[in-house]
Amino acid sequence: MKSYFSVLFTGAWSLIAGLKVTIKALFSPIVTVQYPREKLVITPNYRGHIDLIKFEDTGSHKCITCGSCQRECPSDCIVVEGEKREGVKGKVLTVFTLDFTKCSLCGACVEVCPTDALDYSNEYELAGATREEFHYDILKRLEERK
Repeated sequence: MKSYFSVLFTGAWSLIAGLKVTIKALFSPIVTVQYPREKLVITPNYRGHIDLIKFEDTGSHKCITCGSCQRECPSDCIVVEGEKREGVKGKVLTVFTLDFTKCSLCGACVEVCPTDALDYSNEYELAGATREEFHYDILKRLEERK
């Protein structure tokens, strides 16, 4: 008989604890974001795909086409190409592409860049129907941001 009342009391206590959580949630403020109409505030620590950093005064990038990001990438998803142009000191960046379908967001490319030309983007609305939509031309994206 004692065990019957013990089980009954334990079950009732469990029910009261569950109802307490439900009632507390019922009267707490709503935290839902109406996503398409309201944009989320992204933390500074968010790590999206990589982007080139540009000089604010000239609008050009800092990349010297050394290829260290391409060599360091464990996923082999970065392609960097440059050419030597007459009258210009060093190589000029001609191709900088990122295959985001392979990228593991490890950050090795950003850490190894000698000129700090790479940083993470704050873009979080990445959706696509095909793989080709995730092949980013980083140089073209830099020109569009000007």
